[in-house]
Amino acid sequence: MALITPRSKRLVGSALTFVTTFPIRPFVVSRHSRTVFSWLRSSTGSKANPLDPRANPAQKPVLPPSQTPGDLASSSIFEQEGRPEASASQSSAERQAGRTIRPRRHDPSLTAPALDPYPLARRRWERKILIRSLHRRFRTRKSVRLLRTERSSVTKSQFLETSIKKLGPLARQIAGKPIEDAIIQMRFSKKRVAGEVLKHLRYARDEAVVRKGMGLGRVVRDGEQKEETEKENKGGVVILKNGRKRVVEDRTGIYIDQAWVGRGSYGKEPDYRARGQVYTLRPPTTSITVLLREEATRIRLSEEREEKRKMKKAWVPLPDRPVTAQRQYCLW
Repeated sequence: MALITPRSKRLVGSALTFVTTFPIRPFVVSRHSRTVFSWLRSSTGSKANPLDPRANPAQKPVLPPSQTPGDLASSSIFEQEGRPEASASQSSAERQAGRTIRPRRHDPSLTAPALDPYPLARRRWERKILIRSLHRRFRTRKSVRLLRTERSSVTKSQFLETSIKKLGPLARQIAGKPIEDAIIQMRFSKKRVAGEVLKHLRYARDEAVVRKGMGLGRVVRDGEQKEETEKENKGGVVILKNGRKRVVEDRTGIYIDQAWVGRGSYGKEPDYRARGQVYTLRPPTTSITVLLREEATRIRLSEEREEKRKMKKAWVPLPDRPVTAQRQYCLW
């Protein structure tokens, strides 16, 4: 039986201290380390993958024949239905090699949940509209015809920390002006809330351009000349509702037809007073909504107003009819 001496106790204590101070970590071999097999593979001259760009940095990566640079995957929902430009963009070498790029067809079942979520309701609505058009002998109303031919965009802002009394004058100031002129007015205005109105006008302009295609001018089609299109886009002098005249240079320009404000909810803020009293402030919130239209609408309204003025008969102070059934004295 071995005896435990004080010296052996000191050695065991120092060993335990060393183990607890430096824990033992597992030894992991790096995947990128040099081994004997990798040295043998490099010495025998194994063939590299041609699709790997690291094999030859100077050479561009070779794509599969069914995929072109910038193309979408076959399972993408944004794949276009037909690509007639794909066949025109083929090089002579590809044609000689016999490689043909076939246009991929769009699968309607992929976008049906988003574009047509309720097919039965859509069919009922189409049947209802068809019956209504038959009753009217396929004659559309003026409001429907204007919605099909003229563009408009309504944009409502978030609730701003101001009152209707302060935001109303700014809405009346920008109403009737072109969008660029209204932006300049809000840019140099001294009102505190004018900065928020400026941000909203810029957002409304961008949304009208992107979503509704307003302010882009008339597209030149095949077989048309650019001079003829520019003549059609030119406007003229229009007479506004208040009698003033305005020069319209582009029929597709954007202007603010209407601008109105709306009351929002009230907040709560403490108002600390004397003697430890606390009152409650109710700051109001207000939103502003703008209706954007193209200058073609203003030109149409001016022409209708002028035609109505011409068709109006001359005013006569008294009707020109014979006086009948008159008595000398009153009957009461």
